[in-house]
Parts: sequence; structure tokens; C-alpha cells
Amino acid sequence: MPKRYLESEERVGITFGLPRVGAALREKFREGYSLTDLKSDFMSGIIVGMVAIPLAMALAIASGVSPQYGLYTVILGGAIVALLGGSRFQVSGPTAAFVVILFPIAQKFGFSGLLMAGFMAGMILFAMGLARLGQLIQFIPHPVTTGFTAGIALVLATIQLKDFFGLQIEHMPENYLGRVYTLFEARVTWSFLETAVAATTLGSLILWPKLSKKIPAPLAVLTLITVGCILLKKIFQKFDVSTIGSRFSYDLNGVQGQGIPQALPGFNWPWNFSDQGRDFTLTLDNVKALVPSAFAIAMLGAIESLLSAVVADGMGKTKHDPNAELCALGVGNMICPFFGGIAATGAIARTAANIRFGAKSPFSAVIHAIFTLGVVFFFAPYVSYLPMAALAALLMLVAYNMSELKHFKHILQVAPKMDVIILVLCFSLTVIFDMVIGVSMGIVLAALLFMKRMSETTFAQVIEISKHPDYRSKFESISSKILIYEIAGPLFFGAAERAVQALHDIQNGTQIVIFEMDEVPAMDITGLVAFESAIARLKSMQLKIYLVGVRTQPMAVLKKSETFRSDGQIKIFRTREEATSEAQQYLEKAGPKVGSDRP
Repeated sequence: MPKRYLESEERVGITFGLPRVGAALREKFREGYSLTDLKSDFMSGIIVGMVAIPLAMALAIASGVSPQYGLYTVILGGAIVALLGGSRFQVSGPTAAFVVILFPIAQKFGFSGLLMAGFMAGMILFAMGLARLGQLIQFIPHPVTTGFTAGIALVLATIQLKDFFGLQIEHMPENYLGRVYTLFEARVTWSFLETAVAATTLGSLILWPKLSKKIPAPLAVLTLITVGCILLKKIFQKFDVSTIGSRFSYDLNGVQGQGIPQALPGFNWPWNFSDQGRDFTLTLDNVKALVPSAFAIAMLGAIESLLSAVVADGMGKTKHDPNAELCALGVGNMICPFFGGIAATGAIARTAANIRFGAKSPFSAVIHAIFTLGVVFFFAPYVSYLPMAALAALLMLVAYNMSELKHFKHILQVAPKMDVIILVLCFSLTVIFDMVIGVSMGIVLAALLFMKRMSETTFAQVIEISKHPDYRSKFESISSKILIYEIAGPLFFGAAERAVQALHDIQNGTQIVIFEMDEVPAMDITGLVAFESAIARLKSMQLKIYLVGVRTQPMAVLKKSETFRSDGQIKIFRTREEATSEAQQYLEKAGPKVGSDRP
């Protein structure tokens, strides 16, 4: 009979211990790190830094905070996670997926509350790494990740409509439907100039890769758009669009300024930071209120970072350490808030660019962080001229790429009906409510679907001796006295009752029931209880019970049960040969008697 299940007895469990922190860097050093490798890392780090700078500012603004805090996240998070992480080419920093989580937190709790949520998320991520939960990412179904990613992309694009069209909105609601209604109500404040800048930027970002692949599109296009807006402002006095300098201001040691400060990130307690006049009071109630947000940041950070590491493994022919990556991500997110850095995670687009431009080690991500620091320190005044509409257009393109519409459509066309339902449900709940609800419901529904499918793979049947080659030659003449019962598949709560129901019909005259269990890879407590009930009934009928081929995990469960402890009536055998030999001896001694007096 062909085996339908793997013979491996490995099980996924939670074990605690410090993962190999800095695994990727140490592995590269063992292989050897040359001057040529350093040059490659330097060039890729500079290029990725050019991509990261405008994105970091745009994502910080979209998250409801000043743009410099996105840059501080690149500087600190990018360097720390790279040095301590388990992925050789991973580039970490603020990402578009976080926006839909961070924006409501900033609106409700202020900037300090956002930093506290990030710090708490770092603690959760570090604990996940210690518990070695990195491998569990593989248990999140594909329709769930696709659904919530597409949902996040739609929410992100919706948030950008305000600056894309230059709408005048004082306060944006937290829920999606409220945002859509507010945007619709503000349509009368539409600005032609803002829309023209945004549309030009978006079109240029799409066309630029066809003209040049050596210079990153965000750097080239945003620079040209900024210079163009400055020139138009000088030529036409009425040409006035919102910029980082006109939108944001800072107070640096009592000195007021516009745009971003020309200074290094400064240390402060996360709960004492203030941005745009919104304060946070450190109380137990506020910390409790931040727990769901911190959990959402941690879960999304883990999922996105580990998915990015998997992509990096495929592109760079490497193997990452997921637990070391989670620990590094946790440390990075615990340190960043003390310097104003928001939540960070692995960025798939920047990681892919890092590999394409020749990165050899985690030092490339460190160099991208140092380059960003240099830009803040030497070129901050020029950043204030960046138009807000241009940054909105950049994030609109990021949202489109993130949504993977073709892949979403492909799943709708080819996936089984239940997978499509999971995809649509996860997408809808992420958009209407939030990612936590969408992912939670998606995973629960997917788990129920999985249990249903697994229950269908578990079956049991009575096998006629004349059709079983291992028993036919020895027992064909007395086949009425032996019942062979085969169970195949995991004996768990979704399939246990069905697997033993055929035992309710025992022919009169049966003296021995042989359970073939070599294809039962696992058994849970529900399966044990159902099996115990069936065995107890057979024992009450004075039948001999033989269990054959019990595997490691089910054997460990059975040994703890009083029902299966040796009492002469029930025996466990490793092989069929042992079982048939014992059955022959018993039937010879028993003679012609049958169990006609059994109840």
C-alpha cells in the first residue's frame, strides 16, 4: 500500500533560546570578505539610500508624523537590523504596509504614543525570535497574505488622494469609509496645480525606468520635479504648491525652522517626544490601550520582514535565519523610538534593489543608513522644497506595485472557491476595519478550511483478509474470527469520530481486532478520546485488540493512556509479523469457541 504521508516525525514547537544574532554577517565573514566586496556594498548602499530617502519621508508623512522621523528610522533601523539580523541582503526601514496601522495611532495617541507602540512591538518581536517562531510564517495561507496586502495598498492609495489632488482637509477619520466620505466632501477644494504636479510625477516615475536603469527613478524624478517647481515659482508668482517646508516645521534647541532639521537624531524618552503639538501621557491605561496596536505592528513587521527575507534568498541564493531576523527586528524597533524612529521592517523593494545593484553583505544596508545620515546632516535645507503632491504620487505608485493586481486577479480566476472567499474576506476586512481583523479572520477561516480538508484525507476501513497479502496466507481459513481495521491519516479532532465509526458493526464470532496504524502520523487528545471509546467497547466484548505499526507521536500519546496499558487484552506490535504470530498462537489455544455470548 503506498504511503500517503511523510515518515518524518518532526514537530513544530515553541522552544526558547537566543538565536544566532548577527548570523548573516558572521556567515559572510567565514566565507571571506574582500575589498572588492566592500566596493560592491558601498555602491549598492548608496543607490539603495537614494531610493530610501524620498520613500522614508513620504511614508513618515503618510503615517501622520514629520518627514525627518522616517529618515531617522532608516538611519537607526537600517543599520541595527542589518548588523544583528539573519538575512544577508535585507534592507529595513519604514514601509508602505505600516502606514495604515501607524496613521490611526498617530491620530489618536500622538507621536509619543506612536513611538511607544513601536517600542512595545519591538519587545514582542524580540520575544518571538527567542521563542523561535520564525518558521511559523509558512503557516499563513497565501490568500491571507495576498488579501491583506492588497487591502493595505488600497487604503494607502486612498490616504494619498488628499495631497494628490491638493484637497483641504483638517482631520482625516480613522476608518476607511469615513475617509472616503471626507475626501468626497472636500472635492470642492481641489487644486489644479497640485494635481498637475502629482500627475506629472506619477507619469515620470512610470516612464523613467524605460529611459535609464542606472539612476533610481524616485531620486531622479523627485529632483527634477522639485527643481521644476522652484523655477516655475520664480517665473510665475501665482505658482504655489504645498511643500515639505510649507507643511512641516521644527524646534531645534529653541531655533525654529521649516522642513527637516539639519542635525543628528537626538536621544529622548519615547513618551516625551512631541510632534506638531500632540502630546502623550505615560499611564498604565494608555499603555494598555496601545497593546492591540503594538501587536498589529509586530505581526505585520514579522510577516513582511520574513517574506522579504524569503524573496532575498531566492534572488541571492542564500538562506536566512528567521529567528535571528526577528530578534534583530525587535532590537531595532526597541532602539529607534529613543531617537524618534517609527516602526521598521524588511522592505521588499529596497531589498531587491540592494541585490540587483551588487550587494555582498549586510554592510550594504549599513552604508545605506550612513548615506541617509549624511544627507540629513548636509542637505536637509534642500529637502524642504520637495512638493507634497510629488511624494503622494510616489506612494500611489508604491501602493499599485504593492497590490499585485494581476496576481490578485489570477487567484480569483484559478483558486478553489473557499480560497477565493478567504482572499475576498481578508481584503474586505482589512480595508473596512484594519489589518489585524482581516488577518485574524482570514487565518481562522483558512484553518477551518484546512481542518475540513484534512478530515477528508483521514479514513478508516475494514479490510477483508482475502484481500490483504500479509494476512491472507495465514488466516484465510479462519477469517471470520479476525477483523482487520485500517486507519490512515492524522487522528485529530476534525476526523477522529469518523475514523472509528465503522467499528460499531462487529460481526458475531470475531475474536481479534487488528488495527493497522502505520499511516497515522499524529494523534491529538480528541483523537485519543474517540479511540479510547472504541477500544473500551471492544474490550467490553472480550475481544483481543492488536495495534500494529504505531508511529512515534501516536505512541507517545497512547503510552499516557490507562486504556492502552498492557493488561493481556490489548497489545501493541511494531510489525505485522509479530502480530500474526501472536494471533496464531492465541487462536490455536482458543480453539473453536466464538464470542456468541458477547453483548
